[in-house]
Amino acid sequence: MILADHNLTNIQTYRRRPHFNIGIVIFGIILIYLIITVFTYFTSKHVSVYEVREGAILRDTAYTGLIIRNEQIIASEADGYVNYFSPEGSKVGARTDVYTLSNEKLNFRETGSDGQAVLSADEQAALLLKIQSFSENSDDAQFRDVYTLKDNINNVLESKSSQSRQAQLKEMLAQNQTRLNVYKAASDGIILYSLDGFENVTAEEVTEAMLSKENYKVETMANNASVKTGAPLYKLITSDTWTLVISLSEDAAKEMEKMNRVKVKFSKDNQTERADFEIRRASGSTLGFLTFHSSMIRYMKERYLDIELILEDESGLKIPKSSVINKKFYTVPRDYLTQGGNSKDTGVLVDNGKDTAEFKKVDVYYWDQENDTMYLDPQVFDENTALVRPESTETYPLKATKVLKGVYNINKGYAVFKQIEILCESDEYYIVKAGNDYSLTNYDHIALDGGTVIENSVVF
Repeated sequence: MILADHNLTNIQTYRRRPHFNIGIVIFGIILIYLIITVFTYFTSKHVSVYEVREGAILRDTAYTGLIIRNEQIIASEADGYVNYFSPEGSKVGARTDVYTLSNEKLNFRETGSDGQAVLSADEQAALLLKIQSFSENSDDAQFRDVYTLKDNINNVLESKSSQSRQAQLKEMLAQNQTRLNVYKAASDGIILYSLDGFENVTAEEVTEAMLSKENYKVETMANNASVKTGAPLYKLITSDTWTLVISLSEDAAKEMEKMNRVKVKFSKDNQTERADFEIRRASGSTLGFLTFHSSMIRYMKERYLDIELILEDESGLKIPKSSVINKKFYTVPRDYLTQGGNSKDTGVLVDNGKDTAEFKKVDVYYWDQENDTMYLDPQVFDENTALVRPESTETYPLKATKVLKGVYNINKGYAVFKQIEILCESDEYYIVKAGNDYSLTNYDHIALDGGTVIENSVVF
């Protein structure tokens, strides 16, 4: 028999009070933010970024030109066998012994009287040094450097040979071994022992047909050669001024018609010079005349010279053309700018019709130092706004505008207009001036396509 336990307690179940979890709330907010950000990123138009770097644009055009110089042909004064004292390319004066004439050929030793080699040890070392320098610094793409080295070696050998020959000629004269007649230079100048038929041609007489090297021939004078009276023996270049004549296309002539000075690079030795420039049209051809007043001696043996006309050679900051936009600005005299109150913010005083003008902070986008005017953004002003000159009652209505070329700088994550000053251009890039307080600096980031960006907008 089971007896019920009347002392059992009645148990009641209570619903638990809800617990607020701040972590879940924060996580939810972050999740929503990430979802919105990702959605915005994939649905927004992205801005391609370009990093500004220093660069240069070189635009040149290759030509082959005909050299016209002041040249004087000197003829033999008698019959005989000619031998020369002065090395080719040397400077001679009116008292310089240049050549001798004899009634028979002369015999010259290949070595000096002491039996030593033609080149001394020091001369051989200097020559080897030039060859070693060429070997270490040569560039396969610059094959003409080989010819430059060849010319240098030939000049050394010819000079030494001439010195040896001159010494032996003096020895022959002193010993009266044979009848020698010595002749001095006809005038001052640079002496050359070759003729090509262009010696008496003037710049005005040059035709386009002369610019072709197809039938060009050079006659070289030799020692111990038999000559007759009146035969050409050598020539003198009597002026350091010389002219290079080139053929121009009509497009090139139109581009260069306002130029009176050009920069020239010589392909032979990669040297650059400035030349006076003139265009002449005659007989259906267009010729360019480049006149130099120095460096003639470097190319004295050349009649035809390969050059490059450097039409543009600028260095600065290189930016793509697609980044550049035009933006209109108010132009305001600089003395209308001031600093507001206790701050160092730059701004202007806006005429509000009251006794005290209202200070308005502004950003200056460019300072035109020539006209002493500042460029301000029209979007920050209401229409028909007038500015008050500090410490004066004079006002200036905002009406005058000018357009600036610029790009959108996005260093800070939003688009800021920066003015640029273009120095030169290629098909795809501009070179712009660096060092302007209101412009770009090296390694700035700009929008690659300026036309797709809204100013002050956040850039993704």
